[in-house]
Amino acid sequence: MRMDENVTFKIFRGEPDEDGVPNGEMIDYTVEMDEGMVVLDVIHRIQAEHAPDLSCRWNCKAGKCGSCSAEVNGKPRLMCMTRMEEVLEETPEGEPILVKPMQAFPLTKDLVTDTSWAYEMNKKMVPINGPEELDWEFNQNEANRIQEFRGCIECMLCVNTCHVLREHEKFDEFAGPRFFVRLAGLEMHPLDKENRIPEIKDDFGIGYCNITRCCTEVCPAGINITDNAIIPLKERVVTEYYDPIAIIGRKLGLR
Repeated sequence: MRMDENVTFKIFRGEPDEDGVPNGEMIDYTVEMDEGMVVLDVIHRIQAEHAPDLSCRWNCKAGKCGSCSAEVNGKPRLMCMTRMEEVLEETPEGEPILVKPMQAFPLTKDLVTDTSWAYEMNKKMVPINGPEELDWEFNQNEANRIQEFRGCIECMLCVNTCHVLREHEKFDEFAGPRFFVRLAGLEMHPLDKENRIPEIKDDFGIGYCNITRCCTEVCPAGINITDNAIIPLKERVVTEYYDPIAIIGRKLGLR
């Protein structure tokens, strides 16, 4: 398909019912394509030409705010960073492009979901506990280790693809990949003195994660969530609670 031809999007339209269950249908919209378009551009064109009441959350259109998360052809993506050339290549000829809201979160309307759970989870995180003096010093290697985690844009695509939350709905027991990234950034800070390992094990449920790496695969910021955040936190939990030498050390008052 050439970029100046028409393309059909099948978009979810609907709202939750009184019990919060999503209630809606997939509706077809056909619009003309322009070269260089991303999925969000097409959504805006559909709003302008066909459905001005189509709800869609977005802000920066530059892959920095994390607002326009959705599922495009079944894959969690930022609509502003998903080029139409790529979507057309993966879509079977004659089939519409499917756009749905994130399935792990409660539906608000159309493509907008309620991610307020993330704000509540963030409140449970103990902030950095460092020296009171402001002349903090540490080497560049230590800074580089935690800098990767600061690239998180809180798009929640990793949460949306995590089976512990998406399929099993362990929102009260499991912090999810986004907040393990935050916890890793706090725990690995060279000047932090807080011990969050008991909370990571019991309150944030890191044991539920079975390292499928699906969160890493969908991260638009390129954060290696599994290898650089979750696995090191798991290792710290194992050392704290299951390492025989550490257990003996605690009993002897050496830790």
